[in-house]
Amino acid sequence: MFTIVGLIVVIGSVAGGFAMAGGHFGILFQPNEFVVICGAAAGALIISAPGPIRGQVLRAFGRAFTASMPAREDYLEILKLQYEVFGFIRKNGAVALDEHVTEMEKSSIFSKYTKFLANHHALEFFRDALKQIVNGTASAEELDLLLDAELDTHHEEVLVPIGLIRTTSDALPGLGIVAAVLGIIITMGHLDQPPEVIGHHVAAALVGTFLGILLSYGVLAPIAATIEAQENANGKYLRCIKEGVIASLRGAAPIVAVEFARKAVFSAVRPSSDELDEACRQVKAAG
Repeated sequence: MFTIVGLIVVIGSVAGGFAMAGGHFGILFQPNEFVVICGAAAGALIISAPGPIRGQVLRAFGRAFTASMPAREDYLEILKLQYEVFGFIRKNGAVALDEHVTEMEKSSIFSKYTKFLANHHALEFFRDALKQIVNGTASAEELDLLLDAELDTHHEEVLVPIGLIRTTSDALPGLGIVAAVLGIIITMGHLDQPPEVIGHHVAAALVGTFLGILLSYGVLAPIAATIEAQENANGKYLRCIKEGVIASLRGAAPIVAVEFARKAVFSAVRPSSDELDEACRQVKAAG
């Protein structure tokens, strides 16, 4: 939502300033310049993104306009869930959690936490970690390394489309110059025309440079930045799960394990210790 708002502000400010200076919008409408710049940029992006990476780039663009970052309420929910799970393990043993982990959507524990269930990647991350505990196949140190490896892989994977979008953004000013040069070449073929005709062609050529710079610094670069911010926030959500799981496996009490998880959250969206204590009391009372 805010991506769209930001783009409207960018375009509105540029167009408004142009109008205030007495500019005529008709001269900015140069479809040929747009085709040269955007077509070349799209082609370069296709070349740079082989195989499944193209799909990752398209999904990354989609997330820039539709995805949201985990909020305080989302973190409070996952902390409550971890507290309930860790308390269940301490009371009933890890093996008793197996049926809940196998079908989380039908579990009496997990089914109460709808936002978590809607987060497919977080669900699988937590499930895989709990399976290691249920099966007893990994020590706390081994599971710590295992989850870190998954987090690192996830981070590297999401950086690929972001890097390609940034590379395309960096190329746009140069492609704008290409469009401008083509416009000047066309202008040179009309030197026998009246000055107003020559001026129109020169202005049309300069629109290419304008579009390249605007699309680079006003559109693609901010989109890449917002995708990166979203992925960093989502990575923190996964790390919150990881820190709680590892603390619990090392023998920490459920309330201490979720405190470890809480400390992994960015301060802007981190629930306070009082909020966490109250949430845990509610879970305990409901159980």
